[in-house]
Amino acid sequence: MRRRTRSSLAMGETDLLALRYLIDAESAGIGIRPTELAARLGITSASMTSLVDRLVASGYVTREPHPTDRRAVILRPTPGADEEVRHNLNQMHKRMLEAAESLSPEEIKAVMHFLERMREAMDTLNAKPDVPTR
Repeated sequence: MRRRTRSSLAMGETDLLALRYLIDAESAGIGIRPTELAARLGITSASMTSLVDRLVASGYVTREPHPTDRRAVILRPTPGADEEVRHNLNQMHKRMLEAAESLSPEEIKAVMHFLERMREAMDTLNAKPDVPTR
């Protein structure tokens, strides 16, 4: 889903992750500085500058003056960015739900059996192997 969302928005993985952080911060009423976003993403300030430039140029993000530090800026998603991301995700969720609802009861049982077996297989990855005692 992330790959398809990135593709439909024409952006890379880090760009989409940055946009998601900014949308979440905006909904919480928090402004994020580029340095804070770079730290969250684990990227350099040079990479952050390029990322922000791309997001601003594509219309997904704006730079605004920091309310208390006039030397700093905060990043905000544009209203259209939030709507576009949500629209793309809603369309994907709708299609996924339609695919799931089209399964017969037998197919659902097979899928559930497969997922349970996969979970069991993955759960044993971190389990300590039985070591024979002497």
